[in-house]
Amino acid sequence: MFQGAAALSLDAKGRIAVPARHREPLVSASEGRLVLTAHPHRCLLLYPETAWEPIRDKVLAASSLNPRSALIKRLLVGHAREEEMDATGRLLIAPELRQFAQLDKQVWLVGQGSHFEIWSDAGWQQQQEAVFALGDQLLPADLEDLAL
Repeated sequence: MFQGAAALSLDAKGRIAVPARHREPLVSASEGRLVLTAHPHRCLLLYPETAWEPIRDKVLAASSLNPRSALIKRLLVGHAREEEMDATGRLLIAPELRQFAQLDKQVWLVGQGSHFEIWSDAGWQQQQEAVFALGDQLLPADLEDLAL
């Protein structure tokens, strides 16, 4: 289970150093095979390959003749790249994915249970402000009984 948010630096080659606490779980989840892809909210998604495959298969099963399905296929599957961490736990983010997510020097790695989101600093700050802007209307109907 991946959780927590970490501010990371993107190096000159476009790599991030995955925090040590997440390295082993990422590697063991699918023998080091990871998938990076684009998300409609302009962040990136980082999945262990085994967690990504059922999502990919479901997306690919949708009709290419449906314009909305085709758009999602192009985004999620079209941007998907298989990656591996290097020996020191760094992950290369391809230039086209960095451009898509508008990643600059500082990025955020945000755990989402089965995967991570990778946000630009500005994008992550916007997400935080969106939470505060909702105020009392934050919780959707399926979480109204949530107690913290």
